[in-house]
Amino acid sequence: MKPFALCYNNFRVYAIGSLITRVGDWMDLVALNWAVLQLTGSAFYLGLISACRLLPVFTMSVPAGALADRYNKRKLLLRLETGYMFFTITLALLLMYSGPFWLFALIVTLRSVFSTMGLTVRNAFIPSLVPPVALASAIALNATFANLSGIVGPALAGFLLTFVEPVSIFRISAITSLAVIGSLFWVRPMATLPEQKCHENTGIMEAINFIRSNSVVKSLLILAIVPMLFGFPYTSMMPIFSKELLKVGPDGLGILLGASGAGALTASASLSWLNVKNNHGKILVVSSIGFGIGLVLFALTRRMELALMAMYGVGLLGQTYRTMSRITLQHAVPDHLIGRVLGIALMDRGFIAIGAIFVGWLASYAGSFVAALFMGLGCALITLIIVLLNRNILRL
Repeated sequence: MKPFALCYNNFRVYAIGSLITRVGDWMDLVALNWAVLQLTGSAFYLGLISACRLLPVFTMSVPAGALADRYNKRKLLLRLETGYMFFTITLALLLMYSGPFWLFALIVTLRSVFSTMGLTVRNAFIPSLVPPVALASAIALNATFANLSGIVGPALAGFLLTFVEPVSIFRISAITSLAVIGSLFWVRPMATLPEQKCHENTGIMEAINFIRSNSVVKSLLILAIVPMLFGFPYTSMMPIFSKELLKVGPDGLGILLGASGAGALTASASLSWLNVKNNHGKILVVSSIGFGIGLVLFALTRRMELALMAMYGVGLLGQTYRTMSRITLQHAVPDHLIGRVLGIALMDRGFIAIGAIFVGWLASYAGSFVAALFMGLGCALITLIIVLLNRNILRL
């Protein structure tokens, strides 16, 4: 069997549909943050809306993983993607008719329930599209297409926002959701262990006991907290950082996010071709520390070309961390537990919401420079402290 995931039709069709939809999602994210900044002019509210997007991670990731282990993943994804599209249309209508901010935040939260569950089920669905020999390639390519969308989406949104209002971007995002929905009608996943034999014990305690007994998975989950809490909130804070630190508008914001997306694309594309078998722990630690250093460099510069270089490095190292973490995790977890363990692991994204609220508050009271510097230094230094206290991470 071939080890390259694109050799398999199921994966190709799903990846193309997912790519189109993810471009719309990135356009949606830029438009959402820009709309909040237009409506409120507040870094705190920017952090608050980010929390509305990400706090459902804490409550819905694990139930989604349990559902993925028990039921047909393709049918689950169809329902979740359709629900997400419905709430995107609702957000567009609220902007059109100037709905109150509290209702806007509520719909963002409800939509995030569907996106959170969808992300967990998608990650559990990928192994059913390729044979085991191509799994590492599929994970890395899935990240590659996600990062390609992270270049195209923000750039398109930034360009369009100079001509149209955010509501138009939401309409485009809703339309692009049809691409992944169509691909899910087309693909026919391979039979996997959970589908061949239904496991009666699909409770969360089975997954928790597995994590407790597996030093690799436990170390991955501990290390994951730091970049999520201190580093990755940068995407939510970029509208205020770009405006106050670099004095640029929506077009500049799109270019900056596109630069980080280009770095992330480089990382995931490289990892899809390279068969990294050793030193996973060292790669994870170096990339997390380097991610923080990149944010520090971004905070210190006031020149756009240097900021773009820093953002490219941030995207490159941040995605190296995330992709290697997922590859290591999926190889360490048996098929019948993959949904529930991934559900627990993906709860780390909830720390982005906590970080965004705090960084938004810090930016409001101490300024964007202090907030950006705090993010970078926190990510690098606390990663180093955790590694010094738990050297087993280096042996992964």
